[in-house]
Amino acid sequence: MSDIIYPRSPRETMDGWSFLPRYVDKVRLHLAGKLHSDYTDNFGKGFDGMWLKAAGVNHEEFIEVVKKCTTDGQVCDWVRHNVKKSPEEKAAHWKDISSRPLAHDPAACARFQKRKEESKLTHRHDVTTFVDYIDADEKRI
Repeated sequence: MSDIIYPRSPRETMDGWSFLPRYVDKVRLHLAGKLHSDYTDNFGKGFDGMWLKAAGVNHEEFIEVVKKCTTDGQVCDWVRHNVKKSPEEKAAHWKDISSRPLAHDPAACARFQKRKEESKLTHRHDVTTFVDYIDADEKRI
């Protein structure tokens, strides 16, 4: 049995932000000392960092927010009151994340293929983006 506690799917939303619930889960796991090593290298970077940049929040600040909030509802309220982005900006953020790897980024495409190979997912032709990969690797699809 795996000792990994998977964060939510990148497709889940909170206050109109896709990916945010996943990042909240990773912060909570980190605070509890249970964030698996598979996630620590990119914690606050990668897709986490893309959300932080789009939201205009820094990683340390958001860790403190989640630390002070008991529920998702409290985190959502904080985001709603402190991150003023339009639905179009939130949709653009999701479009950016959900389209990766970008075809014109050979390094990202190679990293994507390598991850599929390492996870024995090369036969999954429906897995065409990193979001698909995350959900397949974490046994959601």
